[in-house]
Amino acid sequence: METKRTVVPAAEEILGGYFPVLDHGFVALIDYMGTDESIEQAARVSYGFGTRKTSQTRGLVRYLRRHRHTTPSEMVELKFHCAMPMFVARQWIRHRTVSVNEYSARYSLMPLLFYKPRYEDFAVQSASNRQGREGESAPTDVYEEAVRRWDELRNASADTYGWLVEEDVARELARIDLPLSTYTQWYWKIDLHNLFHFLSLRADPHAQWEIQEFARVMAGMMKRVAPLSYEAWLDYEFSGEHMSHAELVALRSLIDASDDGLAARDGSALDMEALKQAGLSGREAAELIDKLRPAERPDFELDLSRMRTAEEFQSRMQAAVPGDFE
Repeated sequence: METKRTVVPAAEEILGGYFPVLDHGFVALIDYMGTDESIEQAARVSYGFGTRKTSQTRGLVRYLRRHRHTTPSEMVELKFHCAMPMFVARQWIRHRTVSVNEYSARYSLMPLLFYKPRYEDFAVQSASNRQGREGESAPTDVYEEAVRRWDELRNASADTYGWLVEEDVARELARIDLPLSTYTQWYWKIDLHNLFHFLSLRADPHAQWEIQEFARVMAGMMKRVAPLSYEAWLDYEFSGEHMSHAELVALRSLIDASDDGLAARDGSALDMEALKQAGLSGREAAELIDKLRPAERPDFELDLSRMRTAEEFQSRMQAAVPGDFE
């Protein structure tokens, strides 16, 4: 039966395909709803996609991303099936703007699969990052001893779990001493805007390497569903940099911005054409110039004289209820 849904051939090509991650994990794109065109449709609240060119859709998608108009991208959703070690899942689940259903060890028996880092991914604690590891592998003898101890602990945990299950002990109790290296799995559905946020944090080189591996695969899948949005996310968020007020002040002290382009204090200049040759569209070049113009810093101090009590608002609400209110 021919579908009336908007589909993308590149996404259809991988739909339901499982991509291995780490030693026993995987990521699969199970379903998706919407594409880049859906973002444009939502932004314009139109009845159809019309005959707009891809370049026009691209321009709008990039404008929305650049100016953080995020609700249209929430109209696109992706559903993944993922398997990962429990310690990765505990990091992952901190992203709460999703629908998730995890494998239940109360109901089903746990597959006794345990994550074992490769030697090249095994390192000592970073001296400069309290939540990271050094870039180089730890000594070989430390790794070999770690593997021996891991195997000993995991074999004992698996044996105890198996014995408890055989003795018909409730599965919700049998599972309690399985290590965090045990693999779990879930279905994970998220809209495109929140997926961007997840990937910005978890594909970043500062994230734990194991979760980076999952994020990189998911980014590749997202690229197939919404390639124009993916491009905008890379340009403006993942590969871009935000500037603080102090950084802008420092740049403005070195650069004069005018309608014709940017000029350094030493007299050298970047005109509009040069900015376009650097990869910026005409609108992006104009917006960069606007960013570097002198600007006032706002003050959002509260006017405390406007503050009222909860009771005052409650009485207003009660007065608005029709009829008698006791």
